[in-house]
Amino acid sequence: MADPGSLLAHQRRAHILEEVRRRGGVRVNELTRSLNVSDMTVRRDLDALARDGLLQKVHGGAVLGGEPSSHEPGFDAKSGWERAAKGSIARAAAALVAPGSAVALSAGTTTHALARELTEIPGLTVVTNSIRTAEVFEAARLGGGASGATVLLTGGIRTPSDALVGPVADRAIRSLHVDVLFLGCHGLGTSTGLTTPNLAEAETNRTFLRAARRTVVLADRTKWTTVGLTTFATLDQIDVLVTDVLPPEEAAAVAERVGEVLVVGGPAGAAPR
Repeated sequence: MADPGSLLAHQRRAHILEEVRRRGGVRVNELTRSLNVSDMTVRRDLDALARDGLLQKVHGGAVLGGEPSSHEPGFDAKSGWERAAKGSIARAAAALVAPGSAVALSAGTTTHALARELTEIPGLTVVTNSIRTAEVFEAARLGGGASGATVLLTGGIRTPSDALVGPVADRAIRSLHVDVLFLGCHGLGTSTGLTTPNLAEAETNRTFLRAARRTVVLADRTKWTTVGLTTFATLDQIDVLVTDVLPPEEAAAVAERVGEVLVVGGPAGAAPR
């Protein structure tokens, strides 16, 4: 790419759109550095792209726009989105886990990041319907990891996000009782609750919720502007929400309905309570 600061508006916007499509989302502060332009210039470019329906502006950046509610991105596509935020969320969530606990991890890229953090916590029993998460613990075992976690991987039908769902998974989870469930989601909002584009995965997530004493939801900033096909939980069912952004328009309702809110790795949102 030419000197970023010398790019014309259409060149900058093409670069921004390419980054959004490649990563699923971008932040304004990242674009100001990579393009060597002002915050105002980036925001004007995002406004223009949003008017054309090419992306959707969110708090602090932009994500892909115009996705149908039934669209389900694959695991590999989602794993490149908001990696730094997911890492911060995962580290904060791992601090909530005591050695020797029985924990459940739903499928998802943020819970997958959490799995890597949990490999050093001793004595865990881990229940998951995520093939990728089970692979993290198996790799740690083969590499002589400290935790030696016992991992229970449910069976079931494999989704595009590498979740195992359906009656076989649900039956296995129903027989279990875990101390804490770490739950990801496709979308999150005070009116919609936690949503997913996959009906079978929604039912498996509901089964996970019934098996857990405590539920921790992991959600990066892109989830606040996404709505999946079906709701599988309300905010009232969340004991702890770990996120990198709490949008001001959602803060009051979240504070009223969620047990505890942890905002990590970004500007201050609602204080934990």
